[in-house]
Amino acid sequence: MTTVQLPRGAPPGRLGARRPDAAPRARLRTLRARYGNGFAALLFLVPLLVLFGWFAWWPIGKSVILSFQQTNLVDAPTWVGLDNFRFLFHDALLWTTLKNTAWFVALALVIGFPVPIMLAMLVSELRRLGGVFRVLIYLPVVVPPVVALMLWRWFYDPDFGLFNQVLDYVGLGPYPWLQSTASAMPSLVLAATWANAGSTTLIYLAALSGVPTELYEAAELDGASIWRRIWHVTLPQLRGVILVMLLLQIIGTFQVFTEPFILTDGGPEDSTVSILLLIYRYAFLDGDYGTAAALSVLLAAALAVLSAIYLRLTRKWSTS
Repeated sequence: MTTVQLPRGAPPGRLGARRPDAAPRARLRTLRARYGNGFAALLFLVPLLVLFGWFAWWPIGKSVILSFQQTNLVDAPTWVGLDNFRFLFHDALLWTTLKNTAWFVALALVIGFPVPIMLAMLVSELRRLGGVFRVLIYLPVVVPPVVALMLWRWFYDPDFGLFNQVLDYVGLGPYPWLQSTASAMPSLVLAATWANAGSTTLIYLAALSGVPTELYEAAELDGASIWRRIWHVTLPQLRGVILVMLLLQIIGTFQVFTEPFILTDGGPEDSTVSILLLIYRYAFLDGDYGTAAALSVLLAAALAVLSAIYLRLTRKWSTS
């Protein structure tokens, strides 16, 4: 006679059969163990996502809708289709604005982009008073932009400005810094570089602290000069940061507004009217919010395409 031995703890007569709902419960426990922390994190992120969507994506969507409407934000809007875009492309000031903005971007890249890199390298080599120089470099970022630009407006004053007074001591000037179409844009770039270089310099300083010192020691043993060490060690190690900061500067300079608004108001002869200043004029001076929104949408689309092309072209170089 054969005896069947039941599993320990199994109820008699059922040969240890599992309960029908045991497998789903086991899977549920596995899912909770695997994704429980993720669900909790997502739950805490929901308020932030709602606020970000409300204050960021909702205005973007409203701007796109507004670009197809004619409205003064008081009366009921009327749909005009692509009329706002047609008006933009037939406005001669738009092409002047595009040329001015491109000129500002080019000057900012040539004049303003290398300055933070050179300041970061200089401060990183200082053995003493390095902290003091860091504070002095970052100080312009702390000053409110309007206050700083009003100070620069006094610097550029053709009669009593600081720059012309200093130049007068050496027999030069006076120069019409902001009153000349030739010097107005470089003057804006100089003020913008002074105001924005501090934060970028600190980013480069943080990146320089991560460069292995062994590379510099090996370069010194090979007899490399300071310029060769910068070219063959420092710049290659900062390549990824430089590419990101270059893209951010291009995007930021295309959206310049405060400097031309306060220092020149777009003059002289519309030589410093930027894209954002033209948007401001459409919206708050002409009351044409639809055209202002249309230009904003075009600017956002152009920057998105430019960023995608830039990232595509620099992908291999940034990772090699």
